[in-house]
Amino acid sequence: MRKCSTTKKVLLAAALLLLASGGGLASRAAEAQQVPPVPGAPPIVVTPVLDVPHLLQWPIDPDRGTVPNLTDQAADRLYDLHGNIGACRHMGLVLSSEGNYNMALQAMWYHVFLPRYGSLVKTWYYTTSPPISVPQLAHNNLTFGNLNLTCRPEIAVASLRVMKKLEAAGEVQGKPQAIIRGRGNVLLVKAGNPKGIHSVWDLARPDVRIVTPNPYLEPGAFLNYATSIYEIAKNDPHPPAGWTANRLFNAIFGATAPKGKWLIGDRIHHRDEPQAVAYGGADVAVIMYQLGHYTMVSFPKLFTIVPLGGTVSDPQPLPGNQVGTTYMARIRGNWTPAQRAASNDLWATYRSAVFTRILGQYGLRRPAGWHNH
Repeated sequence: MRKCSTTKKVLLAAALLLLASGGGLASRAAEAQQVPPVPGAPPIVVTPVLDVPHLLQWPIDPDRGTVPNLTDQAADRLYDLHGNIGACRHMGLVLSSEGNYNMALQAMWYHVFLPRYGSLVKTWYYTTSPPISVPQLAHNNLTFGNLNLTCRPEIAVASLRVMKKLEAAGEVQGKPQAIIRGRGNVLLVKAGNPKGIHSVWDLARPDVRIVTPNPYLEPGAFLNYATSIYEIAKNDPHPPAGWTANRLFNAIFGATAPKGKWLIGDRIHHRDEPQAVAYGGADVAVIMYQLGHYTMVSFPKLFTIVPLGGTVSDPQPLPGNQVGTTYMARIRGNWTPAQRAASNDLWATYRSAVFTRILGQYGLRRPAGWHNH
């Protein structure tokens, strides 16, 4: 494995961080004014280091046969695919989804939804990224590299925080529904756990470097993980002698933190964090259980996960470990009958018993009181 030397890492102010991560600096600078504060925790005063290591070869969608394939490590950047997808009334289905359950969505889409409804839904796309449905709907536009997508999603899947923004903007038809419940967060470390990291308290050690989501571009994910660190420590009835949650937090994000201790990803944390641990400068990442488990199973020679409560196979989140809920909503639009039918079919598939089983296979579950449809 390649480890980036510290001389190759640049300590960036927020504006320079945005420039390095791609996209228009002026249009995104407003997102980088400050790191979101963790309620009750000391202020975050250090500037993180942007860590951009080699990319992992993540599993891709099922093989579609002998068709031209331009996939490489930088495929997601789409530098070599140029175009504009419009004529949206002819688009069968568009889904805007957060990526925190992408492995379960892929299994559902290819093994359940398309086999049942693929003959009716021939043209489609979905995104699995940080939640972008609010600006995506505001502009009816989404860009990946040189590919411009001007179609409006019929369904959005995201956190409650994002859903409230969609409701406030008048974009939602009906009430968002809770459909997925997480199982807390874990620590993702190198295979064999060479640094001996076993709890959040080990994150304070001077020799342990931690990577988090980009707090300027993924504030929701950053707050989830940073809050878990602080609250787990705060609720620990037996902290190490002389340690408190505040001291731990300051040792990572405060004035007492060693230079270069806190690293951040470029844009999409469910890939950025594992790549930083495998090939970059990080020793550990806090990550959602389902993402950590999927990463470990996909790359067993590279990763181990350390539970923050319970075991690897049966996580029981410690008090303070943030457990997320994902919501689904229908989006307002001037939909054709075919688009309405396609979105109804997808809605039903999300709520089906078979998707409940798929979620279980990938370390997720339904919210309390759930009834399959």
